This record gives sequence, structure tokens and C-alpha cells, in this order.
Amino acid sequence: QISQVWNTTLVQVLRALPVLGVPRAGHQVRSVEHEVLWRLRRLPLRQLVLLAEHLAGHRDSPLLPEVLRKLELRWTELEGTRTVVTLMAKVGHLAPALMERLEDASLTQLDVEEMRRMALALALQQRRCVPLLRALSYHLLQKPPELGLPVLTDLLFAYSKLNFQQPQVLHRLALELQPHLGALTPAQVSRCARSFAALRWLNRPLAEGIAQYSLDNTRDMSLTHLCGIVVSFARLNFQPSCSEEFFTMLHERLRGQEAQLEPAVLTDVVWSLCVLQQARPYLRQVLSPEFHTRLRGDTSPRAQSSWLKLVHINATARLEAPGYQGPFLPPELLGGDGDKDKDKATPLQRGLWEALPGALGGRDLGRYNVRTVFGWDIDAEVVLDSDNKPLPVRDFSAPHLSHSEGTKPLPPGAKRVAFLCWEFPQFSSRGRDLLGRGALARRHLGRAGFLLVEVS
Repeated sequence: QISQVWNTTLVQVLRALPVLGVPRAGHQVRSVEHEVLWRLRRLPLRQLVLLAEHLAGHRDSPLLPEVLRKLELRWTELEGTRTVVTLMAKVGHLAPALMERLEDASLTQLDVEEMRRMALALALQQRRCVPLLRALSYHLLQKPPELGLPVLTDLLFAYSKLNFQQPQVLHRLALELQPHLGALTPAQVSRCARSFAALRWLNRPLAEGIAQYSLDNTRDMSLTHLCGIVVSFARLNFQPSCSEEFFTMLHERLRGQEAQLEPAVLTDVVWSLCVLQQARPYLRQVLSPEFHTRLRGDTSPRAQSSWLKLVHINATARLEAPGYQGPFLPPELLGGDGDKDKDKATPLQRGLWEALPGALGGRDLGRYNVRTVFGWDIDAEVVLDSDNKPLPVRDFSAPHLSHSEGTKPLPPGAKRVAFLCWEFPQFSSRGRDLLGRGALARRHLGRAGFLLVEVS
């Protein structure tokens, strides 16, 4: 007699049977699913949404593809942002075509109460829908002040997760977060700092507030939270006005606790302190053979990133730590001037390699595609005399390379020019350390006699 059961009750029965312990493979569940399948065209949209939400946890159900197909066809009937956001969060990742329809529907149904849920749904699925994010940003800027602390922190997390930089929105989030800093937990403060750092967005009043918060709540902050803030400051190349008190507190917290940190985390912290020019007490520990041998041989992306940062730290120890006697990284591990993989070159790099020989008057007057002992890759390098005329670069000593072909010192008035092609797409993790890396590169290459030229 199942054909006599009303639609609403039938859907409720299907959702209740698993709760009652009825086997999903049993004939009772299959019978109800079969009846629902026959009635899909006649079910109200609300019942389809409930079915989709229920079946999201049972992907092997034969009903799920049909329910998603019906929702895709009837998306114009969706009403209310709550329904749209629920579907985006529950089943959007299972049906790309439906997700596109949901994004179109949400553009016209944005609501303050659902902004946070919508942004989080996109962030947790790593779905960077630019039109939707722009619409969300527009409506966010039209809302009255005081969005509320949960909305501010979650929106910031979502924007950083999707690497979507919208200056007006980020300015507003920073402006409204600043008065609430005292009400945040250390974990929330650290997360906010990391989010702004990932977006490469420096708001100095907020950053000053985070530094002061760290000083006022030192006892409540774990070493992990404090390290996250330091790494964020380095990525933004930010020096707090209370830097003396801040770094004194940091050194006191780190003293004797370095062993508690994972090698990759400790490397990140010391690299960050190199950017902030506060790394002197920790150079010996991370450059010791006992430490860096743990990273050698590990081909994981995180270990490779940590090794590159160790090379940067080694350069800091040689160039910016007067009186430091070692240890240093072994010279044979610092890279050489051999060609790198040219197949991975960007169009900007290939264009530079093609154009520069013609501008110089010969390919032998430049050095191309080299790796320095400081951990910075140089796309091209030339030597200019006092009249800015190119000289044969391979005739002169090159202290920035592990093996120098020439031995002559640079003539009086001559200088080196290094070309670094830095291309950072907006949605790319490569750009997250842009400001911090830039600060460190300028100092290292500058101390080695280089003029850094950024091409973007």
C-alpha cells in the first residue's frame, strides 16, 4: 500500500528508516526508494532539498544522481539563501553543474545572515567562484557597520582560503576587527594574522594591535600561536613599533623550547626572524649538521620548502651576522650555476632570455638561468662598467655562485645587475611569502653587490 502514502510522509519515512536500524540493503528501504524515484517529478522542491541533504551521506544510493538532476533542472524555483547555501555545502561538490546553478541563484538572494555560511561553503570546497565572491563583497560593503565578530573572522578565513583579495572588504574587516581584539582567543588572533598574511594585506593599526595583544596575553598564548604571529609578520615584512618588547618576549618564550617545535615549524620561525632581523640567537641550532640532516633526502614539498629556507638562513648568517663563526651549510649543498629546468620557465622568463642578448650585443655578455648560494634563482645577470656598458660576465669572480669561472675582481665603478622575474597569479600559494621573501632577497642580493630588478 506504499503508493497510497503522501509525498511528505514518504520522504520522512525514507529518512527515518536508517535511524530505526533498518538495513539500507533491505527490501523495505529499497521499496521506499523505488517509490520515491517514481514520484520525483511530482515532489515539491522542498522535499527534493530534504532528500538531497539526506542522501549526501549515502552516495551509493541510486536516488542521489536523479535527485541532483531534478534540482539542476528546477534551480529557478529555489527560494531563500538558506536553502541555496545548504545545497552548496551538502551536495555542491557532488554535482558541478548544479553548483554553477546554485551560484547563479545566490547572486540574487544574498542575505546578511547567510553571508558567512555561503563564504564558508565556498572556502571548504575550495571553489573560487569570482562572480559570486565579487557579489558577496559588493553586498558586504553595502551592509551597516558592526557585522559581528563571528562574521568577521569567518569571512576573513574564507577570503584567505580562496586567496581572494578585495581591498575595500579587507580594509573593512581589519577596521572592524581591531576593537574586538581583546575579546578574541589567542587561537583566533593567530588565525586572523595568518589569514591577512596569506592575502598579503598589511593593515598597520591591526598588526600593531596583534603585537600588543601578544604582549598583554603572553601567559595565555601557546608557543604555536606565537610562532604563527611571527611568521605572519615576516610574510608582511612588518616591524611592530614595540619591536624591542615584542622580540624580547618572543626570545624568552623560545629559549629552551625550540626542541618542542617540529623541524619544519622551527625553520619557518627562524626564517621569519631572518626577515625581521632577529634570528641571531637561533642560527647555530638550525644550521647545525644534526638539524639539517633530518631534512636531507626528504622529497616532500614541505621538506623542500624548509630546505630552501635553510639556505636563506645560511645566507643571513654569512651576510648579516657579524661575528658569527658557524656552523654553516656545506658548500656542496648550496646549489650551483648549472641550468635549471627550462621547460618550466614562464613566458616572462623565456621572453627575457630571448630579448636580453640582443640588448647586450651578444649572449656571452650575460649569465642566464642560474642558482645562487643564497637560495635565490637569478633569471639573468650582467656586469656593467662605470659607463653602463656590458662586460663579459664570466671573466669576473662570482661570490654568489658555488663555482666561479672567472677570477678577476670587478673594475672600479662596475656593478652587477640581476633580473628576477617574479610572477604571482592571484590564486596561487606561490605568492604567499612575496613581501617577506622580497625583503630578504633585497638584503641578500644587495649585500652581494646586486641591484635587484623586479619584472612583473
